[in-house]
Amino acid sequence: MTREELNKKKQKKISNEVNRSKRKKIILFFFKILMILIAFFGLFYLFNKYIFTNKIIVKEERISNEKIPDSFNGTKIVQFSDLHYGSTFFMDKVKEIVKLINVRNPDLIFFTGDLIDKNYTLSAKEQEELILELSKLNASIGKYAIIGDEDKDSFLTIFNQSDFTILNNDFDLVYNDSETPILLVGISSKLQSASNVDKAFSYFNSETYNSDIYTITLIHEPDLADDIVSFYHSDLILAGHSHNGNIRSPWGTPYKIDGAYKYIDEYYSLNNSELYISSGLGTNDLGIRFLCLPSVNFFRLSNK
Repeated sequence: MTREELNKKKQKKISNEVNRSKRKKIILFFFKILMILIAFFGLFYLFNKYIFTNKIIVKEERISNEKIPDSFNGTKIVQFSDLHYGSTFFMDKVKEIVKLINVRNPDLIFFTGDLIDKNYTLSAKEQEELILELSKLNASIGKYAIIGDEDKDSFLTIFNQSDFTILNNDFDLVYNDSETPILLVGISSKLQSASNVDKAFSYFNSETYNSDIYTITLIHEPDLADDIVSFYHSDLILAGHSHNGNIRSPWGTPYKIDGAYKYIDEYYSLNNSELYISSGLGTNDLGIRFLCLPSVNFFRLSNK
């Protein structure tokens, strides 16, 4: 073998070693990137599943309307919704919510659907504990609940035995030491094909109907609000279901579900009606939250 051939062979060997070294560096670089991404998304998931789902906040709003009777001026309302018990919400959180609500001395308490997560089997002991805790909720005027899309027979048992009035496409004239009531309307889940807006608003067709009566409507799916404002009128509409999207960003939310495609955010003004949507307390199928903390809504009525 000539010297030239030996040099070529040596150069080829060196070149191969350099290429192997470069390949190793590239592989190592992408491996590091992969590990960083896995760590980032792992921490992101854990943080959003166990941090953003655990810190409960209270959102306070003042509701002003001259139709509110003097006897209801200053009335305190608490709305809580979408526990999805068995998702990221368990008995310790139920006890926390009961204390958080009672310390505000509400006059009216509203639950707007989805008590037990659809993928969770509630034990008899847990049902008894839920009844015990929800029975501790105190409201000077009354406690009301409506049926969500995931609510089954246990929902009726638990809320009936917790001294809640269940408004299943029904209404109630609510009085507060006065002859002038407010109208409370409750509509069951549209996704369960259980909603009946006309039946719930049957008071509007009664001989005693007063067009000046202040009306509050409880719905589960917020998109149902269009059916209400199109054919009837409600001064205040309170909804759940959307969780305000679970995942928030400056550009809105990428996550939408049936019944909450149109109305997802906390507040909308619709044809002289105010729609407030709870972010809920548990989580739905997504299982996480991001920049969207679990919350309870706290309203004060004012006619001034």
